[in-house]
Amino acid sequence: MPGTSPDEDAEAPAEAGKAPAATETTDDDAETERRPYSPALIATAVALPVALLVGVVVAAVIVLRGPAEPEPLALGPVPAPAADGPACSALLPALPAELGDFTRATLVEPAPPATAAWQRSGGGDPIVLRCGLDRPLEFNRASPLQVVNGVQWFEVRDDTAGTATWFAVDRETYIALTVPDGSGPTPLQVVSDTITAHLPVQPIDPGELPN
Repeated sequence: MPGTSPDEDAEAPAEAGKAPAATETTDDDAETERRPYSPALIATAVALPVALLVGVVVAAVIVLRGPAEPEPLALGPVPAPAADGPACSALLPALPAELGDFTRATLVEPAPPATAAWQRSGGGDPIVLRCGLDRPLEFNRASPLQVVNGVQWFEVRDDTAGTATWFAVDRETYIALTVPDGSGPTPLQVVSDTITAHLPVQPIDPGELPN
């Protein structure tokens, strides 16, 4: 071409065909490429997502199942000659599922006849109702009575156990409601309402005064 010397033409192809310089690799880079991950690091990387997945599954199962069911209550038998009578047959099915913060409990079988119980969700002493009992020995003509929502009750305290047993004394049969201290007035009021609604009033029949 005009203005270009033969020497320059000869050198141009050589420059165009020159390969790019290779990137220099140091010994440190090669060592990094060859170094494997530690087994502990690999195990941690594998175990962490597995543990998270297990935690999610366990939490989902707990939510679906809800709170754990309380253990059934074991109640001993007491004399109840009228437990199979019409009064108890009318009362027991009408009892509510809740008495304040106490919820109806399952009883260990064989359960005493005409008996029901309620317990707090966290456990503790239950409320127990028994129907068809004999007249309590302590109930006599001098016994003080308390009227709650139309029902006459006679109280027998057990300070050792920290309970009070209330006997409904003006119905066809005697009904006992044992409540632990600190239960409040709601259980007695609700049971009184149920008794009033399902059992007619009868004259009281106290025992004789002790000699």
